[in-house]
Order: sequence, then structure tokens, then C-alpha cells
Amino acid sequence: MSETVLKIHNVNKTFHGLKALNNVNLEIEKGKVHAIIGPNGAGKSTLLNVIIGLLESDTGEVLFNGENVLGKEPHEINQMGLARVFQTPEIFPELSLLENVMVPALAKHEGSFKFKFLRSLASEKSIKEDAISVLSSIGMSDKLHNLAGSMSRGDKRRLELAMCLVQHPKLLLLDEPTAGMARHDTNKTIDLLKKIKEGGMTKIIIEHDMHVVFSVADKISVLARGAIIATGTPEEIKGNPIVQEAYLGGSHE
Repeated sequence: MSETVLKIHNVNKTFHGLKALNNVNLEIEKGKVHAIIGPNGAGKSTLLNVIIGLLESDTGEVLFNGENVLGKEPHEINQMGLARVFQTPEIFPELSLLENVMVPALAKHEGSFKFKFLRSLASEKSIKEDAISVLSSIGMSDKLHNLAGSMSRGDKRRLELAMCLVQHPKLLLLDEPTAGMARHDTNKTIDLLKKIKEGGMTKIIIEHDMHVVFSVADKISVLARGAIIATGTPEEIKGNPIVQEAYLGGSHE
């Protein structure tokens, strides 16, 4: 029997009378890649924001390894082992790739993202070695000292992924990891996600590109108008008439 890492129970969120999340129930299994798909405005990013503490839900529970994270601050949830890659790369453009990856590693170690820790970058040998190892694992070892702001969008997205991986999270949340990428960069990211998948890290991925979803996901949940309308394997979701009608464009797609 699979172990549940994250359990979302009866979560609701309303904005000015608009039901963004409608009684969402979801279980994420350990070591699996669980994709959440749905039309624009379905509530996908809202759900991730609730999970990581950026938004407070109206009702419900979000249990991470049995502990309710609702009401905790984002940095507290991060310290518990959750990390998120945002839709827009959240990097430090004036720092090198190596320094970018060392910042969250130091913050994870010290329990804070205070910039004073930048002063100790050079002296943190073990953290520096870990950062180099992570960058090497995603094929960026030749760009350690390049300024992050000068990188392509695809490389910035992979850099932000490295900034999460160096924290060694128990659960990684990826919000549109291939958004705005050319097909070449998208394929490189798919290969990278498959490589990470082999490591057994539990992941939630939000993605509009169905090629990406069906390439990496073990299970898929579909959100429509704030509610989960289907959950299953990629093959089950492909053949689900409700999903075809609500999201994939009907039976012809």
C-alpha cells in the first residue's frame, strides 16, 4: 500500500464571492509525480498557494506527513520539507548561478532567507560543494560563475529548480515549469524531470503542456471551476469523457 505524503481534505477558498477552490480533496503518494491540470482560472495556482502558506483557506486541512500545515508561515512549511518552483523564475539576477543555489541552501541550514548570510557564502564549504553537485546534476556545471540575469529563460527555470533541489525537499511543487519555453528547452526540462523522478522525490506539477504531463506524471488530477473532477493514471485521464469535455477539448482531441 502506497504511503500518503500530502492529504488535502475539504479545502475551500473564496475571493469576493468567487469560489476559487470548491471542496478539494486530494492525496499525494510518496515518490510519485502527481500532475494537476485544468483550464486557466481553474484554481491550480491557488491550491499550491494554500499548500505552501501564501494563502489561507476558508476551510479544510492540508496534512503533510500527518501534520496540518494550514496556519503556518511559508518559511515554516519550507523548513518541514516543501519547496516550490514558481511560474516566473524567482532568482537573484545579479548573482552567479553558484551563489543563487547557495542562498537557499544556507537559508535552509540557518532557517531564514536573511541576506546577511551572503557574507558567509565563500566560507560554507559543504554547502558550496552541495550546490556545485546539484548544478552538475542538471547539466549546468559549465555555467557556475555566469550571472543568472544573463541566462536564457529555459536556463533560469532550471536554475530555480536547482535552488529548490539543493534544499533536498520531501515534496517539490512545480508551477508551470515549462511556461514560455521553446520546444527545445521544454524537451530538456522533460529529460531533467524524468531524471529527478528516478531519484524518488515526491512532486506535484501544474502544467498546461500535455506532452510534458503525459511524459512525467504517474497520476493526474483535473481541476475545473475549483473542483477536482477526475483523478487517475495518464491513460485513464486521456480516456475520461468528462475530462475530454471539460479540458482536453472533447472526444476528437
